[in-house]
This record gives sequence, structure tokens and C-alpha cells, in this order.
Amino acid sequence: MDADGNVLAYCTGGLVLDVPAKSIPALVEWTLREAKLGQPKLSGPGKDADPLLVLTEAALERYGLPATLTDAERGAGRIPESHKVVKQLARAEWKLTKRGFGPWARIYRPAKGSERTCVQLCIPSWHALDARHWGGVAQLPPAELARVLGVYASRVMTPRGSTAVTGLELMTALHPPTRASDPDADGRRHSEHNPGSLGKDPVDPAPCEAPDGHPLLKDLPRFHVRGPQEKLFEEAYDWARPMTDAECTLRHLVGIDVNMAFAAGANGLTVGLGAPTHVKNPVFDPKLPGSWLVDLSHVDLSRVKIGKDTWTDLDADLLPSPFTPKGDHPEGPAWYATPTVAYAVELGYPVRPIEAYVRHENGRYLDGWYQRLRDAYLATMADLGVHADMTPEDFLAAMGGYRQRDPELAIVVSAIKATVKGGLGKLRERPRGEGWRPGEPWRALSRPTWRPDIRAAVISRTRINLHRKIVKHAAFTGQYPVAILSDCVVYAADGESPLDFLPYRDGKPLPGGFKLGINPGLVKHEGTQSVLWGEEVRERFDAPELNLARYIKDGTVTDADNGE
Repeated sequence: MDADGNVLAYCTGGLVLDVPAKSIPALVEWTLREAKLGQPKLSGPGKDADPLLVLTEAALERYGLPATLTDAERGAGRIPESHKVVKQLARAEWKLTKRGFGPWARIYRPAKGSERTCVQLCIPSWHALDARHWGGVAQLPPAELARVLGVYASRVMTPRGSTAVTGLELMTALHPPTRASDPDADGRRHSEHNPGSLGKDPVDPAPCEAPDGHPLLKDLPRFHVRGPQEKLFEEAYDWARPMTDAECTLRHLVGIDVNMAFAAGANGLTVGLGAPTHVKNPVFDPKLPGSWLVDLSHVDLSRVKIGKDTWTDLDADLLPSPFTPKGDHPEGPAWYATPTVAYAVELGYPVRPIEAYVRHENGRYLDGWYQRLRDAYLATMADLGVHADMTPEDFLAAMGGYRQRDPELAIVVSAIKATVKGGLGKLRERPRGEGWRPGEPWRALSRPTWRPDIRAAVISRTRINLHRKIVKHAAFTGQYPVAILSDCVVYAADGESPLDFLPYRDGKPLPGGFKLGINPGLVKHEGTQSVLWGEEVRERFDAPELNLARYIKDGTVTDADNGE
């Protein structure tokens, strides 16, 4: 609102519109009929994006809405149906989705033909924009707030809720479940399955892919704990080891972090599109997505293949196993996603699965999703002065303080990265709230995009991609990681820079190893601390295997981090 009490709409590109609407129903009508806001569809069979209105506290007051929610309203995630604004919408024959009038409210009328009659509201003061991913964007002036959300909307998509929700919605927007058929004999078109999509109906996971509490597991004893032979444990690394005497003589611990690691893990990955097929004693097929029960305990990391016919000897005691998130060596048969089993074969060892759940209907469902998010990330980082064609030295210099060059665009970068991780997390969304009990409704299961097998495959491939680089680095340099947390790896080195231990020659990195750069899958400097710091922290908490990768960025370790 301006000084005269007029309502203004700050749009992308610096456009400012006068808003004549004096109520929320009138605001919705104005948005659709006069302002004609929104975004074009991302895919041929898709739909145009609904307009998004972000209501500041001044706008909330103007339209009779509270500036903040009460504790009860925050718990419910909405204002009560008895609120006057909700009643105004009902009288004007506007509807709300099941989540009601909350931080991300969707106001609509049933669609007629191709006409879109839906507007979404985002209310920052109701905590619509999570500060973990959007920083202090909620406190920005309207024009700056419009810029941040506008850049995100143009490069990713119009937000549909949290970054996690938007990440999932982006998958669907790029692969809508249905499309219009060719005209029939009467010239009419019908809705039909869109090839390459997940379809419009949910599918059950394999029992080993189902998380605890899933209806498929209702017949298990109440306190039964499933082990590796019953449950697929494909998660990111959380591994560390004590430092060797030789490493303790070095001066620094240097952390490197893989850019957009999980997005890179999704790129080119073949995933299942339909329901799984159960097979006994199958022949392993690395091109077939699925979950495999197989014993990989015979894989010996002290001697592995690192090329078509090249074997190398390694110190297996200094390496994590590639097959478990904690880096422990497997002790017998366990369930693994296809990329994990394929890596055992790549290392030179035969595999003989006992059984499997495979998906014959499959495709590279996430390729477009990866490309959209990659391009958004690279374009925004380029705006911040970090480009894909920099030398390693220039790249490290450009990354130093890039957030201070344009704090608003730095917020967009954080939101893009959160969209990747959150979207993948939503593929195996769990019920929320301490009051939920097994057997009660689990709303996420009604979505075709509730696909824990796809999430597992991406995480498996991401972890394997990282291990492959670690092995190549160890074989070439004799250096081994001290700690790994998800996509961050810590090495002991004499210098403070990644260039003090990454084997660059004439500006070129080790083929197949770590490479500095901004592209997804390449690495950046995460942080450097002293070896003395690492030893002191581990001694203080009496934890010789404390994961130093968790604290390498700024060196801050609190008692709360270690359960004290």
C-alpha cells in the first residue's frame, strides 16, 4: 500500500499495478479478469501456472486478515472457517482446497474447458516462506520480495507451496499424467495417459521399499524392527574414521562439497514409472530399475577395478563401504537399488541376486527436472559472478563472498537447492505430527508422485557417484577421506585450499575424480579447519569417529550437536 492507502501490486520486471479490489473475493476476480497474471505451461500437455499473490502485512490489514496466526491457527495450518474472509469467499462462490485458508491458500472455481479460474496466495507473515530456505525474504520490501520470487518463478516455476512441494510439482508440470488424444471418428479428443509420466493413479511400492508404518506392513508384529534383508536402506553418507598418524602430522582439514549432488544423481537416471514385478533368482540387469536382494559382502575394497581392465590396490580400512550409509561393510544379503548393485559389478565382482522387485515400465523421468533446476542454478550463479568456464583458481576466488554481491539472488540460489532436496524428499513423504498412528490415513499415498523407489535410486546413484570419485582419488594420490556427510568430503592436507590436495596438472583435474567448478556434480570449497581443531573436538566429546564434515564449514560444534 502507498502513503494514500492505495493497494499496489508489485510484479516481476518492476511493473507496479493499482489494485482497485476492496475484498479478497474482488482481489481474486481482478487478478484473473483484469491483471491476467500467471505463467505459461512448462510442457505441451500441461496447464498454465496459476497467478500467485503475495500479501504483505499492510495488505492483510486492508483485506481484514490477521497479520500473524495464533498458536491454534498455526497448529491447524489455517484460519477458522468461521472467519469473515472465508465466508466472503463462500458467498462469492469461491472454493478453498482441503488445507483451507492458510499460509499457501488456493482459491478456485471448478475449471471450465481450458479456462483457469484459480489464484494462489502466499502470506509471508504466516510463515509461508521457510527461513531455512528463503532466508530473510519475508522481511524484504515489496519490490525486492517480488524480484526474488519473480526470478525463482521464471527460472524454476511459480511456487506452489514450500520449496519441497514446488520441487514435486515441477516434476508433474514437466510430465503431466495425461494428454489429449488424437481426434476420434467424430473429431473429439479424449484424455489419455501421457507416456513417460507417472500416470494419474498411485502405485504401491515393493514391501522392502515401504517405510515403517505403511499399510503394506500392517501384518508385521507391533514392535518388529526390519533389518537389511527386509528393508531398503538407500540413504546419503554419514561416515567418519579416526585420523592416521600420518594425517595427524598435516596441518589442515579441508572440506569439499558436491554442487547440486542429488540433482546430478538424477541426471540421466532410468527410474521405474509403473508398479514393481517380483522375481526370484533373477539375473542382474544394470539397465533395469528396481530393488534387489543380494549379498555384496564378498566385494573387497582392497582390490578393485577402476577402468575396463585396470585393477588397483587400496587401503580398505580407510574407505567407507559404498553399500551402506554408515560406511559399514555388509554382513550378508541386503536390499539395494540398481545403481548400488551395478557399482559392485563395476568394481569387478560378480553378483547373484536372491530376489528382486523390478520395473519393466521405466524411463528417464527426472531428466527435464534436472535440466530446469540446473539451468536455474547456473544462471543465478552467473548473475552472482560465478561462471561455468572459470579456471580452478578463479572459481575459488569467485565463490568467496558471492552471497554478499547480491543477497537477494543468493536467496534464490538457496531456494533452488532446497527445491532439489525437498522435491526428492517428498517422493517418500511421511505422515506429520506426533498424533499420527499406523493405520490412520496417510494422505501422501494417494499421490502418483509418492514413489520411494525413485528417491532411493537417486540417493543410491548420488552416493555411488561420490564413492567412485573417492576411489579414483585414492588410487591416484594415496589420500583417503577422513569424513563424509551427504555430499561433503573432508581430507587432511598441508594447505588450506582444495588445490593443495586435488591433483590438478596444467589446470586439468584427474579424469573421473574431483573437479572444481560450479556445474552440478563438480565440487566447491566447503570449509577449512586445523587438524588440531578436529582432534580437540573429538577428544572433547570422547568421540574418535565424530563426523567432522558436519562442522567443517565454520568449525562450530555445540553440546547439543552431540546429545549433551
